[in-house]
Amino acid sequence: MFSLLKLIIWIVGFVMVTAFVLSYFGYEVNFNYFSESKEECLKRLDECKNKYIKQGTKNAKCDFNCMSSDLIIKKEQ
Repeated sequence: MFSLLKLIIWIVGFVMVTAFVLSYFGYEVNFNYFSESKEECLKRLDECKNKYIKQGTKNAKCDFNCMSSDLIIKKEQ
């Protein structure tokens, strides 16, 4: 139990230090990225679902990569 608490403290500390270092070098974390891109990802998945139903299991190719790391951490302007 103590080791779990210690691990949580280390993880929180690492996140805080990382956030400080990123802000020091002029980067910011876009915390709204996931809520903003959710609609686009759902639309992509619906299109893929429709393709999958029409084409069957043989030729369906879907792009499930909805996240871009370039948009999550970006340089401040």
